[in-house]
Amino acid sequence: MSKEVLYLKIAGTVEQQIASETLKVGDKLPSIRTVQKIYNVSLNTVKQAFLELESKSLIESRPKSGYYVSNAYGRRLSIPDTSKPKLYDKEKHPEDLITRVFDTLYYKDITKFSLGVPANGLLPIAKLNKGVIKAMRNLEGSGTAYEPVQGSVNLRRNISRWSFVWAGQLTENDVVTTSGAMNALYNCFIAVTKPGDTIALESPIYFGILQMARELGLKIIELPTHPVTGIEIDALKKILPIIKACCLVSNFNNPLGSCMPDEHKKEVVRLLTQHNIPLIEDDLYGDIFFGTTRPVPCKYYDEAGMVMWCGSFSKSLAPGYRVGWVAPGKFKEKIIRQKLLQTISTPPLYQEVISDFMEHGRYDHHLRTLRHKLYTNCLQYQRAITDYFPENTKVTQPQGGFVLWLELDKRIDTAMLYNQAIKQNISFAPGRMFTQHNQFNNCMRLNFGLKWDEKLESDLKRLGKIVKNAL
Repeated sequence: MSKEVLYLKIAGTVEQQIASETLKVGDKLPSIRTVQKIYNVSLNTVKQAFLELESKSLIESRPKSGYYVSNAYGRRLSIPDTSKPKLYDKEKHPEDLITRVFDTLYYKDITKFSLGVPANGLLPIAKLNKGVIKAMRNLEGSGTAYEPVQGSVNLRRNISRWSFVWAGQLTENDVVTTSGAMNALYNCFIAVTKPGDTIALESPIYFGILQMARELGLKIIELPTHPVTGIEIDALKKILPIIKACCLVSNFNNPLGSCMPDEHKKEVVRLLTQHNIPLIEDDLYGDIFFGTTRPVPCKYYDEAGMVMWCGSFSKSLAPGYRVGWVAPGKFKEKIIRQKLLQTISTPPLYQEVISDFMEHGRYDHHLRTLRHKLYTNCLQYQRAITDYFPENTKVTQPQGGFVLWLELDKRIDTAMLYNQAIKQNISFAPGRMFTQHNQFNNCMRLNFGLKWDEKLESDLKRLGKIVKNAL
């Protein structure tokens, strides 16, 4: 067995013992030499395993004493409650709040817990830059020519190949490239709805989807959503007779981080197919998982072509490239016609850069590194929130993606709190942004896709103090 596998095996065993409370907070771990003898490995292998556990804030070293289960990992905050949106509440759209948050986008001195993108330090920018030069040399006209309306053949082939990670049966002909996931979703909504139609969404849901649906003249029903398992299927069943489409972020929802269990996905696809209702599936975060395997999308259970599977590389590789896709099933020809009318084609240069990045295994390697860093960040954030925020704070425990959803004391209005935080150069996303109704006022979303360092922890501590002072 390789050294790499051995150190992960040792770290995994200790992590399981901590999770099951076989090893409790404050317990001393066996010494490095003891573990070395038990597993018959080198000292360096054991040290690497302990470093892995330290990076996750599971254990801590005490000088001249040894390693202990970390006190910082001890207090587990509760997860937020299942949302309970009122279906017939009067709409009140938070455009002004969204604008205020996005106005901070280009201020470098502000810590942007508010943005849903990974920090540049987590992205392979130098390697992508080399890919741009290579693509310019190889493409006709150095990337200035039109490409087929359906998109880059090379990229579509690589996306379909990549679907093997969830046992997908896609081919390059099943995929249409788009200008990011939002463009994919927009085309899907246009293809299957008309103004005045009613659609179903999760609650809370990414504010961009809410704004898009509203601009298209669609009526929205927000479904009760659990922070671990996603929408309540019974609630979906009740509204099937009146909805024309359903849009879900099935894996690691933004902002909750929920991931629908496989049986829920299968049942949702069955119900919607039975009622001839298209499912627009935003699987933007599916590749950013912290477990051993990628969760399947709802598309996996689609036999009738009713699931329109959307994704992009904006959250995992290159936000500014605006490269996305949709596998639209039976609605493919509609999507292609719409793309032809809107843009004729998507720019070929960045599609070829990403295609080349995927072709030679660099995307897979990058994702493994990214997942590890984000999971470590997630644990660091949860520890800091436990240490610095009020004790009645509730926080999600996502198994993928890179956002946390915090539910604070009901007396707190995070839209008002935002004004105080921004004066201290800290930005977050108030919960009110993620709904069309007057709810989630005591909630906030934090991005943990930033580089973890002492300053970031200090900013979380200051944010926690702002929350405490508001009580």
